[in-house]
Amino acid sequence: MSLTRTKSKQKVKQTRTPITWKEIKRQKVLLFWAGVMMIYGVIFYYLPLAGWAMAFQNYKPQLGILHSEFVGLQKFRMLFSDVTFLRVIRNTLAMGVINLVATFVTAIVFAILLNEIKSRGGKKTVQTISYLPHFLSWIIVTGILHDMLSGTGIVNEVLVNLHVISQPINFFAHPGYFWPIVAFANVWKETGWNAIIYLAAITSIDPSLYEAAAIDGAGRWNKIKYVTLPGIKPTIVILLLMNVGNVLNAGFEIQYLLGNGLVQKFSQTIDIYVLKWGISQGDYAIGTAAGIFKSLVSIILIVLANQIAKHNGEEQLF
Repeated sequence: MSLTRTKSKQKVKQTRTPITWKEIKRQKVLLFWAGVMMIYGVIFYYLPLAGWAMAFQNYKPQLGILHSEFVGLQKFRMLFSDVTFLRVIRNTLAMGVINLVATFVTAIVFAILLNEIKSRGGKKTVQTISYLPHFLSWIIVTGILHDMLSGTGIVNEVLVNLHVISQPINFFAHPGYFWPIVAFANVWKETGWNAIIYLAAITSIDPSLYEAAAIDGAGRWNKIKYVTLPGIKPTIVILLLMNVGNVLNAGFEIQYLLGNGLVQKFSQTIDIYVLKWGISQGDYAIGTAAGIFKSLVSIILIVLANQIAKHNGEEQLF
């Protein structure tokens, strides 16, 4: 076994194309733009990380990072002793998980169903209509939701006329409805857009596999089960690993715009907490500490999910 691996490594080394100045000149345009994007990333993603020092200081804007008092982990202790922040973590995690499951599953199902449409024009029409909501701002989406779910909105009218309820419901006054409303809004807005990459993965499946399945007597369901789903499984795993790290990115705009005093205990997320304490109250240090906590949890989730995928022999991010 070790001899076979050694030979395969030698073959890989022999097949590698040596990097020469001629090759660099030939690809100078690609290298130039790659360098531009790398510089952009360093300036806008890595240099701002110096601001994380504020989380370990009693930061004063007039003094700056260099001269503010260093307080160690005091701001983090304040965070986790704050009942409001613990409730915010619960809200963010709950909405993040619900959004992940709802949007992930619906995108896969929608892509498979869309692929089953035989009419080319019909498929393009449905696909275009489905991903247009992605380009709407959350202000417009929340406005539509308010009109739909208001006391005189279409949802209450339908439910009353069908005698499901006796009188209109104020959906935005009941905390129990808030998380499902957020999940529904995310599904409606992003399903069509998220399905595009699954459709691309489906089109890369060898058509002869479907022909072989048809010869064996497989119907549509069996083709989906034994050809389509295994064919897009690597794409599903990779996207799942990437989305797991965004669980705490449950959103800001929709919760901020739909939230009110009646549902505040269920609507506030970490991003809203950072806005409230980091900007509105002027405590930049505690806002930065909350942001660091969210980033740290996201990194841990991605690493754990990647290790689980590696242990099970699935596709990995790294």
